[in-house]
Amino acid sequence: MNKIRVGVLGATGIVGQRYVTLLHDHPWFELVALAASESSAGKKYAEATKWFIEASMPESVAEFKVLRTSPSEMKGYGVELVFSALPSEVALKVEEDFAKEGFAVVTDASSHRMDPDVPIAIPEANPDHLEIVEVQRTKRRWKGFIVTSPNCTITGLALTLKPLLDKFGIRRVLVSTMQALSGAGYYGVTSMAILDNIIPYIKGEEEKVEKESYKILGKFDGEKIVNASFKLSASCHRVNVLDGHTEAVFVELESSGSVEDVKKAFREFSSEPQRLKLPTAPIPPIIVRDEQDRPQPRLDRYAGFPERAKGMAVVVGRVRKDSAFENGVKYVLLSHNTIRGAAGNSVLIAELLKARRLI
Repeated sequence: MNKIRVGVLGATGIVGQRYVTLLHDHPWFELVALAASESSAGKKYAEATKWFIEASMPESVAEFKVLRTSPSEMKGYGVELVFSALPSEVALKVEEDFAKEGFAVVTDASSHRMDPDVPIAIPEANPDHLEIVEVQRTKRRWKGFIVTSPNCTITGLALTLKPLLDKFGIRRVLVSTMQALSGAGYYGVTSMAILDNIIPYIKGEEEKVEKESYKILGKFDGEKIVNASFKLSASCHRVNVLDGHTEAVFVELESSGSVEDVKKAFREFSSEPQRLKLPTAPIPPIIVRDEQDRPQPRLDRYAGFPERAKGMAVVVGRVRKDSAFENGVKYVLLSHNTIRGAAGNSVLIAELLKARRLI
């Protein structure tokens, strides 16, 4: 198989580093170019990068010269697909420049998530939404396109709501999140702010969870995405955990189901990435734990099989009835925010784009 040549924008940050670890030995993609800010451009990747994550920097990329974030630089390396870990304020224009020049752009930035012709993709939850890139290309007269990953909090939530929506229907959802520090970036939360503490506010997070979930779990009618009709309310909090977002979820179903029915829906859930056996697809995508005290970030953040899918599964536990709602159920979920919630989800999106012959 001829590998697709890929590059990473914003390669020196935490999510950029996750991309590097996921892509450096990928069976379908060849990582050939890394780009970052002007202050890093021209340096060797190992020199420009303060390595934050637990896996060592792959030797194969240490000597890469860091490029400027421009389509012309990437074209010089034969890149067809770029993964973006850029800050949102930078990504807004830069990602459009790449799409206009014919690149497929898969991004973790929030800049384009709510554009009507741009999908927010979770490959297991809404694989058909990827087809809207053809609408996007026609409408914008672009050679390439943009596909976004959701906010990292939403990935685990939407992925677990999907089988409930399909099996029982959903009237409303309440979610309270306990979000890891890495979601704010290395310099995002100071030690004096978070030690011995919980911060009950993350700017813009609750609005993103609500708006993006409706779009992700909506229907693509061939021309546009029609939002899901259930109601969702979120309260988001930063906690003193390095990696792994934990969420307490309360769901009112449209039709009744026992606790065992709900667990069965989670356990049996599978989608296009699993059927196609995409390299980064976790099998199964949702793991149900029966212990009273699971999931836990320290124990479950790297859940996922096979090896390439470690950190890609969402772990669910404490599934029980909720008597406050008619047909109520509640559970706790855990997902790795920089793998499943960011770089890993985007790599899986790209695999599905390739499988669907959109790249």
